[in-house]
Amino acid sequence: MLAHVLDAARAVSDRPPLVVVSPATEAVREVFGGDGVDYALQPEPLGTADALRAALAVAPPDADELVVLSGDVPLLRPETVRRLLELRRAEAATVAISVMRPPDPRGYGRVVRDGAGRVARIVEEKDADEATRAIGEINAALYAFDAAWARARIDDVGPSVTTGEYYLPELVAMACAEGGTVVALDVADHRELAGINDRVQLAAAEAELRRRIVEAHMLAGVTMLDPATVLIDAGVEIAPDVVLEPGVVLQGRTRIGIDTVIGTGTRIVDSVVGERCRIWSSVIESSEVGNDVRVGPWAHLRPGASVGDGAEVGNFAEIKSSRLGPGSKQHHFSYLGDATIGSHVNIGAGTITCNYDGRAKHRTTIGDGAFIGSDTMLVAPLSVGTGARTGAGSVVTHDVPDGMLAVGVPARLRHPRTPPTPPEGSGPAA
Repeated sequence: MLAHVLDAARAVSDRPPLVVVSPATEAVREVFGGDGVDYALQPEPLGTADALRAALAVAPPDADELVVLSGDVPLLRPETVRRLLELRRAEAATVAISVMRPPDPRGYGRVVRDGAGRVARIVEEKDADEATRAIGEINAALYAFDAAWARARIDDVGPSVTTGEYYLPELVAMACAEGGTVVALDVADHRELAGINDRVQLAAAEAELRRRIVEAHMLAGVTMLDPATVLIDAGVEIAPDVVLEPGVVLQGRTRIGIDTVIGTGTRIVDSVVGERCRIWSSVIESSEVGNDVRVGPWAHLRPGASVGDGAEVGNFAEIKSSRLGPGSKQHHFSYLGDATIGSHVNIGAGTITCNYDGRAKHRTTIGDGAFIGSDTMLVAPLSVGTGARTGAGSVVTHDVPDGMLAVGVPARLRHPRTPPTPPEGSGPAA
């Protein structure tokens, strides 16, 4: 939620946003760190005015304008914040507030206006009588202040007689009492500034954010066969003319190249997928996929996997911390872990790189144009040379030189009866 609010703040100011945390919420520092975010500590959460007091204690002294946002309003749009600032500046107002009229105003502070229709004060629901609770116009908790005035008056805010908390709307009443100008921006979409108080509201906000993200990608040229079933994180980048089939999930900092098709049931997390690829019913995590690659169905690229241009990874194939070279094929029921595979290598069905000896991981290296027979066990550390081959069912425990054949359990080296035919594009075998 906070990431979306920070994005809105950054869109209207070149200063780092200042996040107020309490001892109970300091874990947000671990998520956002210090990269472009400043922090203020509210030792005890005693209300929104107390939070602003903590922020003002560390805010830049040369700031002449303050925008106060709530951390639980992820649907806030930058243009709304910009409109609020423009309104305050145009009216030279002491305070600008945002108001809305949701179908159900319960839980929000009510906006009380005077006989001339001007904002007079804001009454929190806990402090409101029945007549005030009947008011449908509510405070949306987005403010813009004259910074010098806010610094001068923040310590004058007293505690609520009901809760003992210090409420930020008291500053609105103070400004009105002094004859200052208080202006209100009416936000038509009541969902935009709705706070998140439970899991039901969280789910509703997530659904709206997903809809916005999906719509933006489609307007930018991405085809989605069933947009309602596609889940895309805000940080995902998708090139034009990508096709997303139903049930696709794209998360984290994923990037998808032009003309790629992401098939039904695929989940891609923090990964880069190149151009003209076909990914089908597979999971890709923290990996890199080149151009013109085929993955799936039911393949799993675990963190550290890298698949070269034109390679193919088939059903029930798994790759972890390994490089599958350009044009290589790993089609069926196989595992590559801690391995470097050259170009135009064939990985037979059931092949496993036995990378773990019970104490440490070891690497396997396979040279260009090699042919690994079905059900081969490659017991690392191990090197299979350029153009080398293994027989079906072999357990290879020693290095295989270039052009040699390893067969048996344990595998023994032989000269192949016929030299292997190099795959197209691989060049002659050594």
